[in-house]
Amino acid sequence: MNLRRDVFQAIADPTRRAILLLVATQSMTAGAIAANFDTARPTVSKHLSILTECELLQQTQSGREVHYHINAKKMKEVADFIEPFRKMWDDRFDKLEAIMSKYKTKK
Repeated sequence: MNLRRDVFQAIADPTRRAILLLVATQSMTAGAIAANFDTARPTVSKHLSILTECELLQQTQSGREVHYHINAKKMKEVADFIEPFRKMWDDRFDKLEAIMSKYKTKK
């Protein structure tokens, strides 16, 4: 049975989020990415595999090296999905802040 990984489970992991931040500005090899973490290289490779499987990262081959880079289209899809929720929570926090400021002035 071939299970497809969920993009939100992938970005729930702090190491994978850190990897996404690393490659957001430039493509990097697995070794260059792994050098930024205090974990074994196979562990970082597993994280890269998950991010690639979820299409958050893309790979390009350059000779014997594989470079990883952000898949901007997929990241935009995720951001577009999250945006209505962000707006909803911003509105709720704004209302809470207004209530709290009225409460402070009554004291």
